[in-house]
Amino acid sequence: MMRRVWMPCLAVGLLAVAAVPGLQAREALPPPAVMAAQGTIQSAFAPWDDIEALIVGQLQAAHRQILMQAYLLTSRPITDALVAARKRGVDVRVLMDAGQLDKNSEDRLRQLRSAGIPVWLETAYRNAHNKVIIIDAALPTATVITGSYNFTWSAQHKNAENVLILGKNPPLAARYASNWQRHRQDAQAAP
Repeated sequence: MMRRVWMPCLAVGLLAVAAVPGLQAREALPPPAVMAAQGTIQSAFAPWDDIEALIVGQLQAAHRQILMQAYLLTSRPITDALVAARKRGVDVRVLMDAGQLDKNSEDRLRQLRSAGIPVWLETAYRNAHNKVIIIDAALPTATVITGSYNFTWSAQHKNAENVLILGKNPPLAARYASNWQRHRQDAQAAP
């Protein structure tokens, strides 16, 4: 009996969702990928571990490309490492949450733009809350950095934060790079 009731309710629910304007506007994505574990995993926890230095080290090791999604970006060492990577010929691109631009974030934005790093501002979401760095997605050394850690001084010194550095995993980096590109298409170029 429950089955007969459930199926019509499900069908009605799906029809109701389909009728809501705007819900179909976003491109449908494939189901989340289940990937075989591979590569390396490094975890770190602020304020005890120096996550900022770990991130800077990863940025210094980049060979071809760095894609960043930042909810907040006020860290001078991380910004300096992005600029240094650009100067050595690495393709560096940054997405930032437009709603989080304060004086310090605007200073970092100007620093990036002055170095020739393209920056886009995400405005399509209440919060573009991603904290992700994808390094050399097309190489065997492909690395994804993600976690709660905002790219700020406070994240390192005042907050309880975490980060995962997932190395030597090109399929995972490719999935994150694809998501980065999807977000970039919805973002506006920073002035």
